[in-house]
Amino acid sequence: MKIPFSLPVIDQDVIDEMNDTLINTGWLTSGPKVIALEKEIQKLTDTDTVICVNSWTSGAMLTLRWFGVGAGDEVIIPSYTYSATALAVLNMGATPVMVDVKDDFTIDPENIKKAITEKTKAIFPVDMAGWPCDYDSIMELVSSDEVKAKFNVQGKQQEKLNRILVMADAAHSIGAHSYGKPVGRLADITVFSLHSVKNITTGEGGAICLNLPESFDHTEEYTYLKALSLNGQNKSAFEKNQPGAWKYDIIDQGLKVNLPDICASVGLAQIKKYKSELLPERKSIFQYYDRFFKEKNWALLPPSINESKESSYHLYLLRISGISETQRDEMIHYISTNGVGVNVHYIPMPMLTLFKNLGYQIADYPNTYKLYANEISLPVYNNLSEVELKMVCAMVEEAYNKVVAK
Repeated sequence: MKIPFSLPVIDQDVIDEMNDTLINTGWLTSGPKVIALEKEIQKLTDTDTVICVNSWTSGAMLTLRWFGVGAGDEVIIPSYTYSATALAVLNMGATPVMVDVKDDFTIDPENIKKAITEKTKAIFPVDMAGWPCDYDSIMELVSSDEVKAKFNVQGKQQEKLNRILVMADAAHSIGAHSYGKPVGRLADITVFSLHSVKNITTGEGGAICLNLPESFDHTEEYTYLKALSLNGQNKSAFEKNQPGAWKYDIIDQGLKVNLPDICASVGLAQIKKYKSELLPERKSIFQYYDRFFKEKNWALLPPSINESKESSYHLYLLRISGISETQRDEMIHYISTNGVGVNVHYIPMPMLTLFKNLGYQIADYPNTYKLYANEISLPVYNNLSEVELKMVCAMVEEAYNKVVAK
């Protein structure tokens, strides 16, 4: 038996929704399915405004473009995240300022405070593995008089907000919540990923949720961001295709990052049963792993639920106490060659060639390296059987005994 690390949900509901798009609507690019998916994400996140795009990276870049972030500006991000967080900043000409994380894998607000300068325009906290960051502390920080005094306003959106923008990198955390609020309502703007390995997928895709203060008109911002995602065009191809509606305008220099209906169909089928079926099943997988590994004195369990927060149960970041990076790699090799797909999330950005060449050094982020060096990501996806979960646990324990306890 072989157990892959990740598999998307492709069931009859997905097939039926896809067939409806292909056979009944006859529309493949952005149209009614995208609008329907945006409305479903609105309901799930309790937000008023959602714009679907073709990737998390596109959503982050579009948000930066909308907020007027570019050359000479700085965006604070955690050093422990996938490279897309930093690449979105670099692609807009701004500078990513990396700071170290806490033991729960999320960005440390104290480190954020130290990194803020007059050039800081935005902060991208990352809900690593689906565990929400400490947004209350971050929002309190950016709203303080001391930090607001440093903010250098440039452009109308920055003037409306009049402080640093907090954009949640919620690529992992759709369905998570903190202090009774769903992810989507914890930051000014939240960007989800709908990539193939995520809890809800459109194959490739992303979604931007707006949670801006009253100085913003959400209807206006939605209209503008939709246009900005279509090369600045104020009508989608679907809207232009309606009788007599062919005229359009280009209102700004936009990007081409819209989500097609053919992709939205997959996510639409999944999100309708996410809270009732798909998310509870992921939680049960976490609970199975927790029951097994809490009995092992060498296992460090990831955060998933406490009195104030609950994860989206996206990734199970198991850490092995007292081992080296080399031993971790040997364990992964043993587990993988015995039929179980495991992974590491992630190689810290300061260890990657691009970022090393830009001057980042892993020695500046000791907690990030400590977490990375002994982390093994276990399979978490819908339809994993108890037999398969038992095999995953057995292979991890066997690998530990072979590599570490030998």
